[in-house]
Amino acid sequence: MAETTIRLSVGQAVVRYLTRQYTERDGVEQRFIPGMFGIFGHGNVAGLGQALLQNEVDPAEGEDRLEYWHGRNEQGIVHAATAYARTKDRLQTLAATASIGPGSLNMVTGAALATTNRIPVLLFPSDIFANRAPNPVLQQLEDASDPDISCNDAFKPVSKFWDRVNRPEQLMVSLPGAMRVLTDPVETGAAVVCLPEDVQAEVYDWPASFFAKKVWHMDRQVPAPSALARAVEAVKASRKPLIVSGGGTIYSQASQELRDLATRTGIPVSDTQAGKGAINWDHPAAVGGLGATGSGAANALAAEADLIIGIGTRYSDFTTGSQTVFGNPDVRFVNINVAAFDAVKQGAETVLADAREALTALAGALEGYHVEESWTARVRAEADAWAKATDTCYHLGHGPLPAQTEVFGALNEMMGDEDVMINAAGSMPGDLQCLWRAKTPVQYHVEYAFSCMGYEIPAALGVKMARPESEVVAIVGDGTYQMLPMELATIVQEGKKVIFVLLQNYGYSSIGALSESHGSQRFGTKYRRDDDDKGHVRGDDESLRLPVDIAANARSWGLDVLEVHGIEEFREAYAKAHASSRPTMIHIETDLYGPNPPATGWWDVPVTSESRLESTQRAYAQYAEDVKKQRRFF
Repeated sequence: MAETTIRLSVGQAVVRYLTRQYTERDGVEQRFIPGMFGIFGHGNVAGLGQALLQNEVDPAEGEDRLEYWHGRNEQGIVHAATAYARTKDRLQTLAATASIGPGSLNMVTGAALATTNRIPVLLFPSDIFANRAPNPVLQQLEDASDPDISCNDAFKPVSKFWDRVNRPEQLMVSLPGAMRVLTDPVETGAAVVCLPEDVQAEVYDWPASFFAKKVWHMDRQVPAPSALARAVEAVKASRKPLIVSGGGTIYSQASQELRDLATRTGIPVSDTQAGKGAINWDHPAAVGGLGATGSGAANALAAEADLIIGIGTRYSDFTTGSQTVFGNPDVRFVNINVAAFDAVKQGAETVLADAREALTALAGALEGYHVEESWTARVRAEADAWAKATDTCYHLGHGPLPAQTEVFGALNEMMGDEDVMINAAGSMPGDLQCLWRAKTPVQYHVEYAFSCMGYEIPAALGVKMARPESEVVAIVGDGTYQMLPMELATIVQEGKKVIFVLLQNYGYSSIGALSESHGSQRFGTKYRRDDDDKGHVRGDDESLRLPVDIAANARSWGLDVLEVHGIEEFREAYAKAHASSRPTMIHIETDLYGPNPPATGWWDVPVTSESRLESTQRAYAQYAEDVKKQRRFF
């Protein structure tokens, strides 16, 4: 008997298929892709656009709804989808569609961010005609040697799955392939399905079974007994162990297991940008962020530790202090990770397992074990000293303009444990990693794998969609704001209440400080009008400041804007914004030059050994000394 078929366009088939995809973990089942962001152009308006319209106004019997949101910038909508997926612990995500050419290319940066952060996001860049009748079609990139090349080939190196659907029936291979990658914690990242403009509108008789409900079971990998035994042996043989907890701990929802292990064994826990909050900051074993922008406590302990236990971390350059933070000549590593690619880093003993399963097993196998009292005392002494340093940074009383650390302190003290703070690039992630006191896994949302300027505003939209019950606060620098403010309009359009904290310091604080410390004199890092006498080496003359009024610009997007001067006014404004039901920006000027938290880590940014500038010569001499501390682990 022939199977029943359903006659649909490719665009309609995409929509129906997505509405029938579910994930399950620990017995909880949910729609995997509840909606799609998009910006329409000639490449997708009559294909996917028509399908989304039909799904909204005239859904077929038994067809679920695929929500649609109209964005303003293609990069921004991918960031929003990624932030949503991260907030959902990768158990749900959103899709995004764009028209051919520049629209699709705008999504490439977002795809790279998702893949770098190991976050699932599904992208449908529209593509040139498969039948090549209109050739070249509007916005087509022509390649004389390969007529099948299009702008969408640029997605290949930044995605975990890539396909171009040139015939309708190919969709039945492509979409399941994309779903497999998106729901695999080892492989996950951006999945890209390129849809030629003509193919989107092409009709095909699809087997009804293609649209049957599909549940992707995200089972937890348990550790192999032999691997667990080696890890236990390494822990028991150590005298000064230290845990480095990464994003994998949070995505596994293993925070309680991590806290329980730390309580029972006394092993101190440091965290990465993606892992902050997995252990509450005031836990006796918590020592804060590790690495180039880490806390003094974590870095001091890492310098002495003879065993590093990495849990769900990819050991980024910042986490390892460019391979200088682990100073004990006899240090060993044990890595717990679902991905062998990350587990083998630092020459570690590997435990390929889900973080929650591994922590549970490790706690059981370490029954009765506790670190030596001398190490516990050392941990508490370092943590207490850093707590005092944090209090100082949070309450400087700096003037005439406040330091940004004082703004962070006020926020940290006023935000609830289940609220979400968002940030991404510049000097702020560094200050936040070493200072922010997170009590829960949801409160700290800093994107620092790709460190993409412009992430914060669209990410706030995605996070608020994922956690409507939370107060969502995005900390935005004036540099980031000028990169990608457009999704403010989408936030207003969708009626999402978000608080934006805009720090105006008229320049790039982070890169300016890096430039100065590396001999380049803050060149090109301040927002100043040209000065014929000084060229691009501009001072702080306020008459040269650009007359860009960010507060007025934010109002033009439809936000309520509160302009404040000083920390007390900021606190009052936050209380007002918190009480409001509307998206609000709090605008405050801060000191471009800090002061910043005490630096206890190092970052490898090479300095040229050949220069006529005395500042560069001095910087190179310092760099030549610092790089000697760098190690390799095999």
